[in-house]
This record gives sequence, C-alpha cells and structure tokens, in this order.
Amino acid sequence: MENRKSTSSSIKKMISSVSSIFIYIIIVAVDLVLGYLTYQLIVLDYIPLAIVFCLIILLITVSFLIPKLRHLKWMSIGLSAWLLFSIFPILFTIYNGFTNYGDGHLISKALAIQQINKQKYLPESGKSYEWIAYRSETNDYLLWLKDTDGQTSIARTTESGADDLIFEVVPGENGIGELDDDGAPKTIEGYTRLNKITASTDENLTNILFGEADQTIQVRSPSEAAELVPLYEFDPETDVFTDVRNGKEYFDIEGTWTSVDGKELIPGYSDVIGFRNFVDFATSPGLRGPLVTIVSWNFMFATFSLFLTFSMGLLISVIYNDPGFKGKKILQSLLLIPYTIPSLITILIWRGMLNPNLGIVNRVLEAVIGISPDWFNNRYLAQIAILIVNMWLGYPYWMLVTSGALQSIPQDIYEAAEVDGATGWQRFWRITLPLLLVSVGPLMISSFIFNFNNFNLIYAFINGGPPIPTAMTQAGYTDIIISYVYNLAFASGRGIQYGYASAISVVLFILIAIMALIQFRFTNMWEEVGENA
Repeated sequence: MENRKSTSSSIKKMISSVSSIFIYIIIVAVDLVLGYLTYQLIVLDYIPLAIVFCLIILLITVSFLIPKLRHLKWMSIGLSAWLLFSIFPILFTIYNGFTNYGDGHLISKALAIQQINKQKYLPESGKSYEWIAYRSETNDYLLWLKDTDGQTSIARTTESGADDLIFEVVPGENGIGELDDDGAPKTIEGYTRLNKITASTDENLTNILFGEADQTIQVRSPSEAAELVPLYEFDPETDVFTDVRNGKEYFDIEGTWTSVDGKELIPGYSDVIGFRNFVDFATSPGLRGPLVTIVSWNFMFATFSLFLTFSMGLLISVIYNDPGFKGKKILQSLLLIPYTIPSLITILIWRGMLNPNLGIVNRVLEAVIGISPDWFNNRYLAQIAILIVNMWLGYPYWMLVTSGALQSIPQDIYEAAEVDGATGWQRFWRITLPLLLVSVGPLMISSFIFNFNNFNLIYAFINGGPPIPTAMTQAGYTDIIISYVYNLAFASGRGIQYGYASAISVVLFILIAIMALIQFRFTNMWEEVGENA
C-alpha cells in the first residue's frame, strides 16, 4: 500500500515537473517573440511602443516565474491588452502633445538625415545623357547612355562590383547584339530592354546609382540621366546641413533644419517642442478669435441638448404613466423608432428635410405661413436646427430611463400629497422631479459630457457651418471644440498636425475630467437629498 502511494506521489511530481518545464519553454518562447518585436520597434525608433512591449514581457515573466506573483498569471493577458490598447494610446497622445509630430515631421532624425542626404543636383561640370535601361531576371540593371556630343556607353550599377563599370558599346562584346538607329543595343545577353513606359514606372530605377563611385550617374526623368552630386553636406558634430551650391547653413531648430533667413529643409523629424502646441492653442490670434464663440456655443449646445432631450422624454413618460391611458404600449413602441435607426441615417434624413429649397419642412412652412427659414446659412437657425435634430435623437433614451424611474417612486407619497391638497403641478415639482433626479442625476451628467463631444451630429449635419466671417481659421458658428480641433488638425489645409491635435485633446481631457469631478460632486449631493427626503 505504501509502495503504491509512493509510486503515485512520484508520478505526480514527475507530471508536475514536466508541466513546469513545458510552461517555462512557452514563457521563454513568448519572451523571445516579444523581444524580437521590441528590437524591431527600437530599430524603427518607435521607442514609446517598445517601452510598452518591455513592460508586457516583464509582466508575463514575473507573473509565471515568481511564486508570490503567480496570482497575476490569470490576469497577465488582460493586463497586457490593457497596457497596449488603453494605457499606451493615452500616454502616446499626451507625449505627442509636446512634439511637432505631423506633416513634414513624421519620421525619426536618422531617417530625416538619410532623406536629405539623398537630395542631389546637377553641377555645372556634370554631364547629362539620353538613356535606355536593361534589366535582368535577377533585377540587375544596365544603362545605355548617349551624351550631348553623341558618344554612347553602357554603365553598370555602382554596387555590381564589376571591374568595368562603364564600357563602350561594341556589338559582339559584353553580350551586346545589333544596334538600333540611335546606337543603342537592341539586345544584351541576359537582359531585357525596357521600353519608356516600363522604365518610367519602375520604382527602383531612379534610386540606383550607375557608373564610378566618385562620379555616379542617376536617372532623374524619363528622358534624362545625369551625373548628380549630393546637394547638402551634413556635419554630425555641429548638426548642421550645408548647401554645397552656395554654402548656406541649416541649423537644427525643434526638428527642422532652418537657415538664418528662415528657409527650411524637407523633411524634418519628430521632436519634442515643449509647450509650443499649447501656447499656440491659447495665444494665436487666428485660434483665439473664434475659440471664445466656439467654447460658448459648446457649453450652450450640451446644456440645451440635455435640457430638451430630458424634458421631452420625461413629458412623454409622465403622460404615459397614467394607468388610464389607452394604447400607450403601441404609442411608446412607435416613439422608440428614432432610437432604433442609426443616428447617421437620421441626421442625413433631417438634413434633407430642412433643405431650404427642397426640404419638406420648408415647403410646408412656406405654404402655411409664408416663410422659408435658411437653416444652413443663418447662425441662429442653424443652431436651432441642430438642437431640434439632437432632441429627436435623444428623447427616446430619456423616455426609457425616466419611465423606469417613475415606477420606482412609491405611490403612497402621492396619496399623502393628495390628502394634503397638493395640486398636480405641486406633486410633480415637489415629489416627482426631486426623486427622479436622485436616480437619473449621474446619467444626466454623462449625457452632458456625451453631447459636449458630439462630433458626429455637428460634422454630419452641417460640418460646423455657417462659417464665422472674421475667423482666420476654418471655424463655424455651430462648431464645437472637437469638430473645430478636427478641422484645425486634419482639414484646414495646414496638413495633418498630430502633435497639435494631441495637445488640444489633452486640453479636452482636462475639461472632461473636471466635468467628471462635478458629476461625482453632484451625485453625492443628490444622494444626500434623497436620504433627507
């Protein structure tokens, strides 16, 4: 019996050991894969993402290998996803707010130097040629050249390693076949002659250097190849580019090599620029002008949207809360239809209905009372139209919420109020509304924050218009902050400005965080009201 127990214990220990070894092998394999991805990210200069991958490797390793932290192993995958998809975007957005990341500054400094060093020009002593390209099956190229004096030759690529990088065009030598009327070989053994269309669409051809290393020849147009030389010289010690044509120097200023007279080299690189994006947002006259109007409207839009949607939803709920109301289930179902249709479709339908010339709303108004409001070009009418559409979109939500909340109010309170002689309005104002706010108060703050950033409605319905005439940037009377930021960062013609957009997103985040704090403050207050009621 004891031998059996000993044997069983030995088997369990052996299975446990094999299982541990198997887990160690899997952990090492996962770490190696993630380590390789991290290395590639570092090579590509994606340092913030590489740091996140390092944290994920550390998390997975310690949660499986350190006994005291093994309770984390069941959460390691979820925590890794949380780091990668939640924390990293937030931190990366904050980081970008302090950089010039955007058009012209999308790459690292090393890549920017490499790109600028590739820029070349044709000096006065250089020669230009007519050319025809030949390509082998292994993508090795030859370039037939004809200079302005009519002399012809063939150049191999500089990296080919051949002794004769440029040789004469002699039929029967080097695989050259019969020549055409211009003196170009019709065939070269092992190569295919490229026609002009094929050659001009070959992405590799313009990047290849032909001929001697100190006198390279490069294709620069479908009709011309030339002895091009580098346009700029870079000094790594001083971090300065020098234009070899005129000696003008370009100094590194916040990710852009800039000369004394303000000329900039393209591309620049992504660099930390401190608080410049935030300062631009707060002080630039072009931004500050419409910003006051937009921020004011943003708060008005969120406030009126909340008030109108809540009021309409509550009104319908109170009406249908009467037990004697006939057919209320069918009517409530019909009133929920706006909630079941995708909001984008509803917005576009309303845009068509309010069209000043063809919309059904204006045609009816003109036929009945003789007016045709210009919903899209008048500032106040446009804002009213947006509030109407948003009320249509939002009232079903509040109808559902308040319908449930009304059922939770004890009926004996109303009966006591009736005995005391309270009117219907007094029962609503002093009983229904305060008790309702206790349960739906947090949802009202959430709705306010949602409408504060309701980009879809503003953009799809009217794209922020009508425009503000005095604004130096693309801004409209119905723009809210998030739509204004979108226009500034991506649609204003200044190019894509990720860094600037990130900075404004950080400002928005701070505003929303303040609103969230207010939400908690008011929520506690309403709870206290409820307890004292």
